[in-house]
Amino acid sequence: MQTTFYSNGKLLITGEYLVLDGARAFALPTKFGQNLIVEAGSNQELIWKSYNVDEKIWFEDTISFKEVIDNNKIKIETVKSTLINILHEAYLLNPDFINNSDGYKISTHLTFPKNWGLGTSSTLLNNIAQWLNIDAFTLLKNSFGGSGYDIACAQNDTPIVYRLEDNLPLVEEVKFNPDFTENIYFVYLNKKQSSKTAINAYYNNKNESLARNIADNNKITASILNAVTAKEFALAVQKHEIHLSNILEIQTIKELAFPDFNGVVKSLGAWGGDFVMVLSKENPTPYFISKGYETILSYQEMILQ
Repeated sequence: MQTTFYSNGKLLITGEYLVLDGARAFALPTKFGQNLIVEAGSNQELIWKSYNVDEKIWFEDTISFKEVIDNNKIKIETVKSTLINILHEAYLLNPDFINNSDGYKISTHLTFPKNWGLGTSSTLLNNIAQWLNIDAFTLLKNSFGGSGYDIACAQNDTPIVYRLEDNLPLVEEVKFNPDFTENIYFVYLNKKQSSKTAINAYYNNKNESLARNIADNNKITASILNAVTAKEFALAVQKHEIHLSNILEIQTIKELAFPDFNGVVKSLGAWGGDFVMVLSKENPTPYFISKGYETILSYQEMILQ
C-alpha cells in the first residue's frame, strides 16, 4: 500500500524580505508542485528517490533510521545531510514514524523543473509534515528557517496574504482575479538565488526605518490587491520595486537587465534570480526570447485559478 501527498509551489509577489519582520506579503500558489509517495519498507531504513519533472532521478540514497536519530553534523552540506536534518527535526516532533516502523520506500516527484525555484524545499517540507501529521511551519522553523509564506502557499489553493505576528503565521485567503491577469507573465531568469544568502543581505542592510518600511509595504500591497485597472496595478508594482530597491540598495531588475522593455518587470522572492513578473500590453515572449530567456509562462499557465 502506498500513500501520496501533494503540495503547491509558490511565488511571492509583494513583501520580499520585509515579510520576515511582520510585513503583509501577497503570494500566489502555483499550478506546479511536488508529490511525495510513501510505501512500507524494511531494514530500519528509508530508501529515497527524488525525480525531476522529466522523471529522471536527481537524488537517490538510503538513509538508516540511526542516521535520522543521530543527525551527525558534517562540515560540507549535501542533499543527503539536508534531508537527514529535515527528517531528524520531524522525528523530534513525531518519534513514532521511526520507533513504530520497519522502514520506508519514498519517492518525490516534481511537476516543475527543479531549477525553477518554485519551492522544491517548501513542498518537500509540507509533504513530510502531512505524512507525519506534524506542523509544517514548526518543521520549517526548526530546519531551514524563513518566513513560512512558501509553506502557506503549499497548503492553499487560492491567493493569500501572509504575515507573521509574534512569530506565528497568519494566512488570509484573498480574491485576485482581475481582467488584466491576461497581461501578466512570468519569465524565468535561470539565475538560482539562495534564499539564505538573500535573507542575510537583507538583515545586514536593515536599519531603524523598519517600521516605516513595513507600513509602506503594507500600503503598496493593498494597492496591488485592490487595483482595478492594469495601469493602477502597474503603478503599484513599480512603486514596490523602487521601495525594495532603496531598502536593499541594489538596482531593480528592469534597470539592470531590461531597461528598453516597454512594460513593467518585477523581481519575485530573492532578488535577481528565478522568475520575474512581467506586465505588458503585448505578449512579451518575442522580446524576452531575443534577450535569451526562453521560459515565459502566462498567468493562466502558472497560477492556480
